[in-house]
Order: sequence, then C-alpha cells, then structure tokens
Amino acid sequence: MKSILKLGLLSGLLATSMLLSACNGTSTASDEQAKDKQADITEEAVVTEDVAESAPDSVSVEQQMINELVRYRWTLAEATDNSMQPLTSLMDIKEQVTLTFNHRQGQNTISYSVGCNLINATYRLQDQTMLTENSMSTEMLCEDLNQAEDELNQLMQGESQLTLAKSTPPTLTQVTHDANTLVWQGALTAQAKYNTKGETIFWAVRSATQPCMGNSTQSCLQIKPITYDDQGLKTHEGEWTEFAGTIDGYQHDTAHEQVLRLQRYKLDTSGAAANSSAENYAYVLDSVIESKVVE
Repeated sequence: MKSILKLGLLSGLLATSMLLSACNGTSTASDEQAKDKQADITEEAVVTEDVAESAPDSVSVEQQMINELVRYRWTLAEATDNSMQPLTSLMDIKEQVTLTFNHRQGQNTISYSVGCNLINATYRLQDQTMLTENSMSTEMLCEDLNQAEDELNQLMQGESQLTLAKSTPPTLTQVTHDANTLVWQGALTAQAKYNTKGETIFWAVRSATQPCMGNSTQSCLQIKPITYDDQGLKTHEGEWTEFAGTIDGYQHDTAHEQVLRLQRYKLDTSGAAANSSAENYAYVLDSVIESKVVE
C-alpha cells in the first residue's frame, strides 16, 4: 500500500514538473515573439519618420504653374478671334506685344503692353483658370497703338484658360472668356537668366544717337541717369553720356525722347577682363515711363 502511494506521489510530482516546464517554455517563446514584433514596429516607425522628414513640402499644381510662368517674358506669337480669324491689330505688331507674370509683396500680378503703356493687374489661378482684377495703366498717348492697346486690354480682363507647353521655346496658350485665343512664346527673364535680383534704375534717352568715341563706325545711345524718390518725384539728373551696350527688350525710337525704367544685373566677370562698365552689367527694359515727340 505504501509502495502504491509512493509511486502515485512520484508520478504526480513528475507530471507537475513537466507541466511547469511546458508553461515556462511557452512563456519564453511568447516573450521572444513579442520582442521581435515590437522591434519590427519600432523599426517601421523610424523608417516612416525618416521618410516624412525627407519628403519635400507639397506644392500645389497652381503654384507649380505660377513658378514656371514667372521665369519667362512672353511675346505674342498668334492672336485669333472666336472664328479663328487673325486679330490684325495685334498680329501686325506681335513682336512688341508682351506679357509677364510677377509675384510682388504677396500678390500675383501680370503686366502687359503693346509697346506703349504698361498695364498691370492682379490675378488668381484656380486649376488652369486665370481671373484678372484691378487693372491699372500708365497714361501715355499711344497714337497709332491705341486700337491694339484697347483690344489687348479687353482680352486680358476677366477669366481665361491657360495651357502651358514646356516646349523649346515654351508656349502659353490663353483662351479668353469669349473664345479668343492668344498664343505666347517665352524667353527666360533676366532674373532667371542671371540668377540674381536686378537693381531698378532710370535713364533718359535722346532720340538721336552719335558715333561712339571708341569706335566711330558704331552708333551709341545718349543717356542720362535720373533718380526719383519714393513718391515718384525727380530728385536728381546726371550728365549726358554715351552708352555702347544693349538694352534687352528695348528698340530705340528716333522720333521720341524717352525715360526708361530698367533692371540692371551684375554680371560675373571673374576670369574675364571687362573693357567697360557696360560689360559688367546686363540691362533689361522694364517699361517706358515717359515719351515725348521730337519736334
């Protein structure tokens, strides 16, 4: 009887020991799995955080288009009405019909001209729809350009659809609210070309040129620097001097005395000797602010 009890007790102890071992083994395996899973989660979180930190700020489709438009000075290539007939008043002078997009003081603006007054307006872009508002213009008498200027100004009012083709050169197609179509070709602005901000300066330009002092076979512009204060009042006029360089976007007019607003860009002349101050800078026409007929 004692032997039977002893054997039963031994069997019970052995079974209990085996059960405890099994439980300990299960617990150890579960702990290892939990640790592995937690490591995977932690690693995934680190990777996700790295990706989030390295991802660039999202830019809207509209802002991407605006960023591209401001890089170019747009010149008219085609102008047709809603019957696909040419708008002759603009097509006859298309080389001097221009459009620029600007971003100044937190506002998106456009500037356009037929070669006389400069007209500015604010605009908003939603998808590919441009809405212009609050247009303002200089007030020079444009004589034979009046009709073209009035027509362009009318076309630029209100809503129009823009399509930008990144060709060479880039092409911007503008369909107005009344189904007229303007096609513009782009050339890099000076700021995009020279990768620097320009300095605004003002020059008076005489109608007559003179032979350059250094090369009598070349004609030089006669220019005089002018300074204005913040209210637009003239504060200083320099001396007349010759200018042998070029002004991007400017076509000299022998029938008018003019005052030009220019953007001047400092050129990188390192490694190359410049022969004159004109070669140290690039000059780009911003607008003609005064024009007087020579009598």
